[in-house]
Amino acid sequence: MIRNGHGAAGGAEPPGPGGRRAVRVWCDGCYDMVHYGHSNQLRQARAMGDYLIVGVHTDEEISKHKGPPVFTQEERYKMVRAIKWVDEVVPAAPYVTTLETLDKYSCDFCVHGNDITLTVDGRDTYEEVKAAGRYRECRRTQGVSTTDLVGRMLLVTKAHHSGQEISSEYREYADSFGKCPGGRNPWTGVSQFLQTSQKIIQFASGKEPQPGETVIYVAGAFDLFHIGHVDFLEKVHGLAERPYVIAGLHFDQEVNHYKGKNYPIMNLHERTLSVLACRYVSEVVIGAPYAVTAELLDHFKVDLVCHGKTEIVPDKDGSDPYQEPKRRGIFCQIDSGSDLTTDLIVQRIIKNRLEYEARNQKKEAKELAFLESRRRQEAQPETGSDCDL
Repeated sequence: MIRNGHGAAGGAEPPGPGGRRAVRVWCDGCYDMVHYGHSNQLRQARAMGDYLIVGVHTDEEISKHKGPPVFTQEERYKMVRAIKWVDEVVPAAPYVTTLETLDKYSCDFCVHGNDITLTVDGRDTYEEVKAAGRYRECRRTQGVSTTDLVGRMLLVTKAHHSGQEISSEYREYADSFGKCPGGRNPWTGVSQFLQTSQKIIQFASGKEPQPGETVIYVAGAFDLFHIGHVDFLEKVHGLAERPYVIAGLHFDQEVNHYKGKNYPIMNLHERTLSVLACRYVSEVVIGAPYAVTAELLDHFKVDLVCHGKTEIVPDKDGSDPYQEPKRRGIFCQIDSGSDLTTDLIVQRIIKNRLEYEARNQKKEAKELAFLESRRRQEAQPETGSDCDL
């Protein structure tokens, strides 16, 4: 059980401590297939100032510099707006971060992770702001990347979260599709994310439900937390004037029982952080029971239980997992208006597999060239020194 914040985006900019001018922070990126690593970057950036503005690149810009994105720009804009540390989103942000952009939005500096971002011609996209001293760096979240998630989706086994031996076919595929600069392969077939209590504390707010708030319970896998989940949770959040939304996340084994194949793509700890980062969720129950029982409803003093339009799979004994809330008359099905599911995301990846392979290889080639160029510059001896003998 983890309590979370549930503020709203686009609110008034808060003053800084002591009434000083608020420190405005700029972040930008593709934010394609948004995961808890992106959220953690934005959390760190927000902690460096008082107001966080996030610029998101267009499909055209991403295709030009990196290759085709998985999600459309409208989907990516909405995903970033749903992250609770974001105060404002700037659509169609330029791919290269300039002083002009920072000044246009009155930002003091920009923040980026400690990884390389290059233009199509191999230039550092933060070159100008770094030279001006208006660049800050945050720590990249270990154990997750878009490349890794794509790899997990293409697996036909559960190796990525069970630790079992991976197939020779996958090893061969991974050898050709995920190598970092220098030839090191970041995929082992198993999620490398290590959950800690500190990380959970950083993502959660610890707020308890207050008198007058409506406690709403939702449950599911929330795997590869995506725009379909955001649309659903936004609708649920809008059901009450003062909502307190609790999300129950099922164990990995439970999810695999009703989803099959290689699901869940993300393990329970990863899914926990993904949901905690959403501004519409107030609290997370880690490893919630599949059936919504009387004990659960009474313990959390639940006023309303919601489920989307996806199929309700019977429990192992054949019973309806929502039998109790239906008996109490507090069950509600919500049409989010979105037809996007985890299955459809996987289908997008598989359909465009060759394009994503090419995109990844193109990106890695640019990074290698950039690192080699920098190595040569650093190794080049100085000329014209008075000490030459």
